[in-house]
Amino acid sequence: MTISEAGTRKAPVTLIDGYVPVIDLSSAREGDERARALVAKTLGRVCETSGFLAIVGHGVPQERIDEMYRATREFFALADERKLALVSTPDDPLMRGFGRQGSLAASNSDASVEQERDLPDLSQTYTYNRLGEPNGPTLPEGSNPLLTTPNLWPELPGFAEAYRAYYASMEDLATELMRLFALALDLPENWFDDKVDDHMTNLTANYYPAQLVPPKPGQLRKGQHSDWGSLTILYQDDAPGGLQVLDKVGEWVDVPAIEGSFVVNIGDLMAIWTNDRWVSTVHRVVNPAPELAAKERFSVPFFHQPNYGALIECIPTCTAPGNPPRYAPVYSGEYIMEKFRRAYGE
Repeated sequence: MTISEAGTRKAPVTLIDGYVPVIDLSSAREGDERARALVAKTLGRVCETSGFLAIVGHGVPQERIDEMYRATREFFALADERKLALVSTPDDPLMRGFGRQGSLAASNSDASVEQERDLPDLSQTYTYNRLGEPNGPTLPEGSNPLLTTPNLWPELPGFAEAYRAYYASMEDLATELMRLFALALDLPENWFDDKVDDHMTNLTANYYPAQLVPPKPGQLRKGQHSDWGSLTILYQDDAPGGLQVLDKVGEWVDVPAIEGSFVVNIGDLMAIWTNDRWVSTVHRVVNPAPELAAKERFSVPFFHQPNYGALIECIPTCTAPGNPPRYAPVYSGEYIMEKFRRAYGE
């Protein structure tokens, strides 16, 4: 599926084919309309099949990624008491700070076995959200005031600066992807702009410690689940015990860790928007093999979530007389708060 049919550049858009292909965004970022249309077409094709891809040519400076990764490793290397001093408060609906223990499998009960839903994930997290910033977006009147709970920062030199800078890069990349998604769905390029301009996205660092004690039967680093929002942009390292997606025949497929790339997948709200034309694919993070259990792993997903008051309903180009809307409309903010409640409790 190497694609270069539009003749907009000599290099192909699809660099590596497969269930989780590697797509080069660089030609789209150069602004040529034909190149943007070709990249959008390619993205749309992947979103209709696996809903998972890796991207290169994304424009995020490597030094910004490296600084975020350094800060992340430094935070999780802190003594437990210092991390626990930043534990998310029980009434924070977005779980900023050091994460409470929970099970992502519990948020998608239809996608998981009962045993897995009852077991906590074998990971630690740290979460930052722009709603916790003094200059964060204004929420609609009547929304939960706890959504603007302040972020909890560790006393580490350069940590907050690294996370804020990385978050800003992810915002720009997510906006670009949403515009390409609009083109892929035969919409005006700016169709999503006013639905994500006050987005409420969590940036969450995942730390998967060495497994010095064998996991319980069915217990995983992250239980199988689908993501909740519009799209996810993931940085992951290449340590063992990584990300897998469930393909259409029920087999688990490894997601490659490619230097300089991000993994992108669509979430539940995009599946609702597209009337299941695009798939929100179930995935998980597996445990390392016993002989590699002493190795730790890090990943940092940017869970792009539309504006609190964005009404997610079937996109006009995704319905027809023989294909009516399959979902009742839902508000973005209410949807994600319910997902957090299921996964991590009140």
